[in-house]
Amino acid sequence: MNEEEKNSKIVLFEKTPIPKAVAKLAVPTVLSSLVMVLYNLADTYFVGMMNDPVQNAAVTLAAPVLLAFNAVNNLFGVGSSSMMSRALGRKDYDTVYRSSAFGFYSALLCGILFSLLCTLWKTPLLSLLGADEKTVSATGAYMLWTVTCGAVPAILNVVLAYMVRAEGASLHASIGTMSGCLLNIVLDPIFILPQGLHMGAAGAGLATFLSNCVACLYFLILIFKKRGKTFVCLNPVMFRWKKAIVLGVCGVGIPAAIQNLFNVTGMTILNNFTSSFGADAVAAMGISQKINMVPMYIAMGVSQGIMPLISYNYSSGNQKRMKDTLFFTGKIMLSFIVVVAVGIYFGSRGLTQLFISNETVVDYGTKLLRGFCLGLPFLCMDFLAVGVFQAVGMGKEALLFAVMRKIVLEIPAIYILNFLVPLYGMAYSQFVAELVLAIAAVFVLRNLFRKLEQKQAD
Repeated sequence: MNEEEKNSKIVLFEKTPIPKAVAKLAVPTVLSSLVMVLYNLADTYFVGMMNDPVQNAAVTLAAPVLLAFNAVNNLFGVGSSSMMSRALGRKDYDTVYRSSAFGFYSALLCGILFSLLCTLWKTPLLSLLGADEKTVSATGAYMLWTVTCGAVPAILNVVLAYMVRAEGASLHASIGTMSGCLLNIVLDPIFILPQGLHMGAAGAGLATFLSNCVACLYFLILIFKKRGKTFVCLNPVMFRWKKAIVLGVCGVGIPAAIQNLFNVTGMTILNNFTSSFGADAVAAMGISQKINMVPMYIAMGVSQGIMPLISYNYSSGNQKRMKDTLFFTGKIMLSFIVVVAVGIYFGSRGLTQLFISNETVVDYGTKLLRGFCLGLPFLCMDFLAVGVFQAVGMGKEALLFAVMRKIVLEIPAIYILNFLVPLYGMAYSQFVAELVLAIAAVFVLRNLFRKLEQKQAD
């Protein structure tokens, strides 16, 4: 990459006013996150139009496996992008190239392995997910396309978006992600509904598979056309198990991956508890979780969007710009999420009715959604804190928060609250966990900035 290209990227991280830099990095990421939520909601919406709780339950039961993709995405997407941004801050361009090559080819190999293992162990996996004799067929059909065929493009799509975003090209990353999501929304009614191919949950899976292939193709073409003008390197010659690269990527990526595996565990336990109340309850749980994902993905998109800016200024020693970026983002995002959470709480019944007309499912979903939305403001603070940990290479702190969230707080809360208030109590487990973590996040971030200020003073 020539000096002019390098300097144009550095200006964004070093000199652009913080509100403008945050907007340039975070807004496209949030938009792509919202489109991702829309395509997740599209599956639920169009499957729900069939008014068959079994088909809706199939999409819900398979969700933990799709969420497990994020373990690989975070290992090599978050890990390599954090390594790339920190190396950019140090002007260590060779490490930037090697980090991206390592992340891409490692993700490719893991995607192939993931697909093979889930296919070979399909029967016990379906049982573990909570599928019974009524839902096993539909769940297996959905997973054929999304997992057996779709693991590789689904994983590479996200990992490549992280890498493109790491060098400041947030708009291109979002266009790639959104192209696949929008295609998915278009294909869903064609494949799912009786007016189209009438494939039900299997059609939702096929639409997801094709959309991920298109998004993945977009990134590969983009990187090929920008060769010589991008830090994202897919040259296999640069793929080496170099100790510094492996430790740098995995030091951030492994805690992020473990966090998602804990999320999978938590969702699996939640679905297994819910399945004992029948397909209607499972469908309601799935719908309420998908609606709750909208503000959750916005918070996640903002925290991911500012990660390159945090990483770069941390490595370059500009702690003031790093701190100002975090505080500015936190004020804007928290205010927005609080308003959204209030709206969801009071509009929970209407929102649930958008996805299914079954009154039993609507009654379940209304009460569950009110429980889920209470944790959103605290979840927002937690996402910001973990984003900072990942950005600056604090893998241990990110892992500690992951363990606390699921193992120490949320999963025990699911058991206890379900015992105290069967079914509905489980929706409040997220609120309990995120409240404690939000308080912990404030203390950890305060200590981080004190250490940085002391280091700068010395």
